Amino acid sequence: MILHLRRDFRLGIVKMLGPITALLLCLYAVYLAISGQVAACLITTALGALAIWRGWQMRAAERTGAGGVWLASINVGGCLVACWTGGDGALPWLFPVLATNYFLCGPQRAVLLSLPLLAALLFLPGLIVSPGQGVSTVVVTLVTLAVGYAFSLRMQDDRVHLEELASLDALTGLPNRRMLERALTHQIAQRQPQERLNSLIILDLDHFKEVNDLYGHAAGDAALSDLATILRFEVREPHQVFRFGGEEFVVLLRAGSLAELEAATERLRKVIRNGLRGPGGRITVSLGAARHNGETHWQDWFSRADAALYLAKNSGRDSVRIAD
Repeated sequence: MILHLRRDFRLGIVKMLGPITALLLCLYAVYLAISGQVAACLITTALGALAIWRGWQMRAAERTGAGGVWLASINVGGCLVACWTGGDGALPWLFPVLATNYFLCGPQRAVLLSLPLLAALLFLPGLIVSPGQGVSTVVVTLVTLAVGYAFSLRMQDDRVHLEELASLDALTGLPNRRMLERALTHQIAQRQPQERLNSLIILDLDHFKEVNDLYGHAAGDAALSDLATILRFEVREPHQVFRFGGEEFVVLLRAGSLAELEAATERLRKVIRNGLRGPGGRITVSLGAARHNGETHWQDWFSRADAALYLAKNSGRDSVRIAD
């Protein structure tokens, strides 16, 4: 679930590096035009225009897609043109290109783009003027690739770890309120109604404060963890379950009608009633549910389910209420 809701972290990087790449290419094209290198100027201008076009597409779509690979390929093309026209004096441009490509398209794709670049540079006429320079270029490039690859993998692992810390509830391991809000926003934005998880159930443990007061917070934590285990087993993909906070949990599911939603909610109530135990015996839940009814803000949809939960709480608990 985390993978599906994860933000496109490369989009910000591409938004920053894309205009820089386009600007550098355009400035270099002007220099080539002034120096009379028409063919190289046209190639560089085309690369700059492509960078601008792909950058505009990514901004409009608000996702990277293949844009990172495109921009990295444009970097490689610009580096080749610079070395073709500038000779060995342009070789230092190789290293910022190698480094930035890791951020644009990830470690594996960056290496796949960089190795052909190195091979092309070695065979570019007049660029490598001595065997010693060729060996030095190859060694430094391979070291740069290796260090960049290792660093990129470590950053990737750290990012995944940080996303889990920010997205999962520490006690239950379920996605937290932050992920719930993002999921609700995503469901409302779904353009295909048949793909939308159109129903929302809020569960609240009955008399949870008494469990904490009488048996301690360890017993309360155990009850929350056990409830999360039950919900994780009962709620299968594509349906989703979250810990909203405190003793409240939320289930997102697809229900074809109010009757179907009521049946699913009642089934959850019975499963939890029969399976959840604490030091004082059986622990029950109250549930409020609502189908999406055209709301444009998730808060309005959530409020309807929350109002239904309030009615369930005030009707003796261990009960189900469905919003109209």
